[in-house]
Amino acid sequence: MSVMEAIPANNPATSRALQQYLFSLLQSCNSIRKLTQIHTQILVHGFNQKSYILVRLLSFYVSSGCLHHALKIFENVENPSTTLWNQIIRGHSRSETPRKSVQLYNRLVGVGAEPDGFTYLYVLSACARSGLVREGKQVHARVLANGFGSNVFVQTSLVNLYAICGGSGCGVEYARRLFDDMGERSVVSWNSLLAGYIRCRNVDGARQVFDEMPERNIVSWTTMIAGCAQNGRCKQALSLFGQMRRSNVELDQVALVAALSACAEIGDLKLGRWIHWYIEERLWMKSEPRLVTLYNALIHMYASCGLIEEAYKLFNQMPRRSTVSWTSIIVGFAKQGHGEEALHIFQLMLSSGVDDVRPDEITFVGVLCACSHAGLVDEGRRIFKFMMQTCGLTPRIEHYGCMVDLLSRAGFLEEAHVLVETMPMNPNEAVWGALLGGCRLHKNAELASHVAKTLTVALDPDQAAGYLVLLSNVYASTKRWLDVASVRQKMVKMGVRKPPGRSWVQINGVVHDFVAGDRTHKHATVIYEMLGKITRPALQEGSKPDISDMLSHVAE
Repeated sequence: MSVMEAIPANNPATSRALQQYLFSLLQSCNSIRKLTQIHTQILVHGFNQKSYILVRLLSFYVSSGCLHHALKIFENVENPSTTLWNQIIRGHSRSETPRKSVQLYNRLVGVGAEPDGFTYLYVLSACARSGLVREGKQVHARVLANGFGSNVFVQTSLVNLYAICGGSGCGVEYARRLFDDMGERSVVSWNSLLAGYIRCRNVDGARQVFDEMPERNIVSWTTMIAGCAQNGRCKQALSLFGQMRRSNVELDQVALVAALSACAEIGDLKLGRWIHWYIEERLWMKSEPRLVTLYNALIHMYASCGLIEEAYKLFNQMPRRSTVSWTSIIVGFAKQGHGEEALHIFQLMLSSGVDDVRPDEITFVGVLCACSHAGLVDEGRRIFKFMMQTCGLTPRIEHYGCMVDLLSRAGFLEEAHVLVETMPMNPNEAVWGALLGGCRLHKNAELASHVAKTLTVALDPDQAAGYLVLLSNVYASTKRWLDVASVRQKMVKMGVRKPPGRSWVQINGVVHDFVAGDRTHKHATVIYEMLGKITRPALQEGSKPDISDMLSHVAE
């Protein structure tokens, strides 16, 4: 039965009773279609200025994402109450146009309406989302002037504002001072401060806040785990994930994505497989729809651990794929050296016909990397032009690095050098390293020497170390031993040292990391003994060691 049918044409009820009836319909409304019918009856019966009815009407439109309908209703109200102002400010604070909330708040103040705690809560949230620090400070001053400085919800919003956007000096430290002055704190207050430290990449400060928390929820754990994973502390992230499981905190999909990211970085396949099992068994039992980001994280984990077939199997099982999904599997194939497969999937992506799936900058990094590994120079040149001319994307330094690597590997060293010299940005270490790597591969000592001389003048000693090692390797590959010695002496004179290489391996569920030339590993004696057993038979059979990297190993 429609709302039109539910209200008799000759309803004997009083106007007040009819208002109550429409209000009760709004309370139980569960669809936009019904809401539109109720809205029509509100207009027909002349209740379009009744604040308590309009508050509920606006609330439903805002919560349903129909902000334009809500704003249209609001603009026709002659004297909106503070509660009505709050509804429309709230709607915009959570929308793609949070700055509109600040404009509405200024209108509210301008017409002499009285803001309340909810007003400040919503407008401060909008300032935080928009990065409007100056406007946030102005609202902060009004909060104090109007006596809302002790409202825990408003205080929490202020902590969140300064933690995200910054205040006087270091934003998170100012947020910390506000937090310390709070008489009462909620878990949301703690989480706001925690997230502020993570945004500043101050993981130690975040961990201190986390350890001080009297109560933690799923957001607290996920923020800390994701923060560690994003800042290179993957072992710490997985240790926290283990604590979270032991604390009987229910794992949500965001926490699982953060843990999978850490597993991918350090190659913890055992835990990654357990998370995959948990997703399949536990989330299936809850009938919980799985986020696309969760599938993407699984694909990235399997690809990073070398199980590209497992990653591709998951990719094919996905009910819906985003640009990140396609990019993850393309990059996975490219990093594993399967350039042809990566390019085939890229073509499938282009022909998928899904409107919101388009290759982005990261996709093209993966595709160009695949061309480099497969030695497909002409294809790489074509895709680089396609990215700019057809997709309208401006190449970043990563794309130039891929092209330099592609050309250098294939022996087009002069073309690669010209590309480096004509880049619209300064080349970074990856770009120069790719060019020098090509010089070493194709024994072009002259170009390598020219590049290295430029770099050692322009860069500080720590940055120059890696390039000097590469230069020495180029000289060694062409048996220019005096030049090798000269580079070595130059490194000693400059006091530079190449950072040692690192690698990881998982044995029986334990991740071991190794540093080149390291003797501190607890099993170092056994490891080197085994290396000796492996290399001795090879030497006896006539294998000769490649000493072109001699200086690299000495430096490490």
